[in-house]
Amino acid sequence: MRLPAFRFTGPAVAAVGLTLAGCTGPLSTLDTAGPAAASIATLWWVMLAGAMALFALVVALLLAAFVKPGSGAGTRPLLWLAGGGLVLPAFVLTPLLFYALWSGERLLAHPLSGAIRIEAEARQWQWTFTYPDAAGGPRSTVNVLHVPAGSPVDLRITSADVIHSFWVPRLAGKIDAIPGHTNMLRVVAERPGFYRGVCAEFCGTGHTGMEVLVEAHPPDEYAARLVRLAEPVH
Repeated sequence: MRLPAFRFTGPAVAAVGLTLAGCTGPLSTLDTAGPAAASIATLWWVMLAGAMALFALVVALLLAAFVKPGSGAGTRPLLWLAGGGLVLPAFVLTPLLFYALWSGERLLAHPLSGAIRIEAEARQWQWTFTYPDAAGGPRSTVNVLHVPAGSPVDLRITSADVIHSFWVPRLAGKIDAIPGHTNMLRVVAERPGFYRGVCAEFCGTGHTGMEVLVEAHPPDEYAARLVRLAEPVH
């Protein structure tokens, strides 16, 4: 099977592309294909709604000052400071804070029996994925991650040199790959297909080309696909 090609043409194009891709395209954070990414997108919409509510309240006060000049002259300055600086933001921001904490807790990779374990090692400028539980012995791939659609996959992410960051926006949030430390990221692809990812932490001159492709297979084809992979080099 031929994998879809993707290449940036330079740092400037990469920066513009990543910015515009935030809402649509292969790096979209809103066109989600996994529960973790969907939770992040929902949080974004909720935060946007909260920001719009605050903006609307401020604009309403501003319009009131223009429509009825001097209407607030009888109000003590301390009341304006307390109401506009504390009560008004707290009314909107407090619910948003609790919602964000609740959403963040759901994104943590809590212990789960049956989750598929895959080792991910970053180095300048590539990703190496090892499948320790593959039938017939461990297998490995470079820059292409194979997962079964619909099943939770726990990625154990580390780095062999500098700090990198693993990010497949349509599937999950980003997480750092740190030398000497292992971070866990749970990924679920809801349906078979290809999902594009990037390194989201500047890691050197080859940073813009440090890309990853996630290929989600139908569950009944995943084990056979791993058998055909190359064995890891020891």
